[in-house]
Amino acid sequence: MLSYQHGYHAGNMADVHKHALLALVLDYMVRKPKPVTYLETHSGRGIYDLTSAEAEKTGEAAAGILRVESRFAPDHPYLRALGAARAIGGPMAYPGSPAVARAFLREGDRMVLAEKHPAEAAGLRAAFPGAEVRETDGPQMALSLVPPTPRRGALLIDPSYEVKTEFDTIPRLFHNLRRKWPVGVVMLWYPILASGADAGLVSALGDPEEEVLHHRVRFAPARPGHGMIGSGMVIANPPWGLADAARALEPMID
Repeated sequence: MLSYQHGYHAGNMADVHKHALLALVLDYMVRKPKPVTYLETHSGRGIYDLTSAEAEKTGEAAAGILRVESRFAPDHPYLRALGAARAIGGPMAYPGSPAVARAFLREGDRMVLAEKHPAEAAGLRAAFPGAEVRETDGPQMALSLVPPTPRRGALLIDPSYEVKTEFDTIPRLFHNLRRKWPVGVVMLWYPILASGADAGLVSALGDPEEEVLHHRVRFAPARPGHGMIGSGMVIANPPWGLADAARALEPMID
């Protein structure tokens, strides 16, 4: 499905949760001099304008990052990513996950971004000239590339879940990628929905293992009738200290 446009949802509370954790992961990983590979299965446009008609139509950024940004400590890695995006796109720019990653990746690191929507892929190529942008099926790309070169790295699985079968297929993808890349930091985001449609995905993921962090937050709907009431992140091989850092996010997200 090519109808989904993340510009309507950029900067919502789920983005805050997801991108704050992603920033923490990458901030830790680049402290070592070894190069890393960063991969995404559903990249979107990469950077967004929160004054756009799309963002203002839904009000999700106003209920998300624009409401809670001041709760973050000035040295939090997430604010580093926000600052880097605004330095390029202006004071109301918001970093999608590719821009969060760009704030931390160094020369010699590798970024591979998959995006099926032609217009979004074109936006990625323009905004991220050093990245490998592939206009293709993200899950298949990920399965074909892992373990990547460099082998040390992280992968984000971040579908829209507009295709309902993704609640069944994405947990299998997560498990398959872990088997193929046992040392990779494999991250899976999913929405917590008032309808309970996410329950099957959570069940398919299974009980958290020692080397897997499963972090969930709840928050008020962005507007009356909005079905998303929380955000979940499952992270295989989480960096040291990430569980504590995730718990510290909880008072900032409500």
